[in-house]
Amino acid sequence: MTGKVILVGAGPGGRDLLTLRGAEVLQSAEAVVYDRLVSPDILELIPQTAERVNVGKENNHHPVPQDQINEILVRLAQEGKQTVRLKGGDCYLFGRGGEECEYLLEHGISFEVVPGVTSALAVPAYAGIPVTHRDYCSSVHIVTAHARAGKPLNIHFDALVQTGGTLVFLMGLSALSEVMQGLLSAGMSPDMPAAVISNGARGNQKQVVATISTLYDAVRAAGLKSPALIVVGRVCELHSALDWFTPLPLHGKTIAVTRPKERIGTLSKKLRALGANVIECPCIETQEIEDTALLKYELTDRWDWVVLTSPAGVSAMVHALQRAGYDLRALYGMQFAVIGPGTAQALAAYGIEADLIPDVYDGAHLGQALVDALDPKEHVLILRSAQGGSELTAKLREAEITFADVATYETIYRTDQGDLLRTELANGTLDVVTFTSASTVRGFVEAVGDLDFQAFTALCIGQQTAAQAQSYGMQVKIAKTATIDSMIACLLEE
Repeated sequence: MTGKVILVGAGPGGRDLLTLRGAEVLQSAEAVVYDRLVSPDILELIPQTAERVNVGKENNHHPVPQDQINEILVRLAQEGKQTVRLKGGDCYLFGRGGEECEYLLEHGISFEVVPGVTSALAVPAYAGIPVTHRDYCSSVHIVTAHARAGKPLNIHFDALVQTGGTLVFLMGLSALSEVMQGLLSAGMSPDMPAAVISNGARGNQKQVVATISTLYDAVRAAGLKSPALIVVGRVCELHSALDWFTPLPLHGKTIAVTRPKERIGTLSKKLRALGANVIECPCIETQEIEDTALLKYELTDRWDWVVLTSPAGVSAMVHALQRAGYDLRALYGMQFAVIGPGTAQALAAYGIEADLIPDVYDGAHLGQALVDALDPKEHVLILRSAQGGSELTAKLREAEITFADVATYETIYRTDQGDLLRTELANGTLDVVTFTSASTVRGFVEAVGDLDFQAFTALCIGQQTAAQAQSYGMQVKIAKTATIDSMIACLLEE
């Protein structure tokens, strides 16, 4: 059967501005053809099994020409794949989406269009500029300031000036001087407010607000780069009063989050809500251990306590029991000790309340809390990663407490964002890297290689994680308590 092609507008920024329908079709895609400016956190929604084709389109640089993109879409559909064509902003606004749909139609390929949030409206809003306002204007006009190679701009400046409306020029940074001069020549007042907004609706957004006679020099002085758009109109005067985005406390900071993919969302969302430019780069994966022979053997003995050292260990425990032919009833009568509130929450999802949580959330303090709470005759079953540290077991061994240490999962060091991280480090644009375990530190180092680890702040969830970061020469900040909220509070103290 021939597949279907769905054009999806990815919006101007991250996942927060992707439509629900866009996310839905992306998560069920069998192939995705995407442009360069699509945010990495949106690409994370693509299934691992889906074929990915990066056509890399950007202003004045098309490594894959449009005719080849059209052919790729038809080929994938003819292979029977449900294909998503993922485009920045909105599919039909200067994105050549109409041309792609015409080509699909000519070749008998069914298609659907999922509109996206356009940068023409969203980016000014993120800069405190409403494109319409009853006290200033009654219309908005969206214009491409990108000309075909070797040809002049095809813009009717006289008509635009006569409208008296807000003008939004997309893809126009390289033609900024020509656009401003065109408006001046058409009779627009030199004092008309105007703005350029770079990386709009993202945590590294920058903007310059001036007048059409001074904007070009101001933008050059500020060093703004593409992607950027131009806004011209009296509504730009509202920027200083209505700018809600750039005053956010973490705006302008680029922060890499290295947590495992299945747990990365909570920290990333909170950082983005505070204005940060977040790079999601899971540096470790958890891989459950299929062989349950050791677990089955240990369950023949009597245990008084089960110890879990991570949220991943909770689900790994449940799945290991199932593979061994048991369920949670095999742990009936046992008490549960966990390393921290995150693990306790994961355990509570299965209807089990933790009986012991240490005051400090690391292996050494968990071990000491067990030693203080246990009768010396009680036995402890530890279910954790194969790479678990020695601090926990050292405390139990020192107190001569009987225990078994069973690995239910392994920690694998890998990331798909190694190239991006190295680029950010090389450019000096990475401000903070968050680490929630010593293994995330090791995974990060393995991903980026031998680089300058003093160029950023390592935000660590606890002392053991910080010690690992310091061993690589990183400058560390340590959360007061081992929680996500405490990490963020530590970051806000700067």
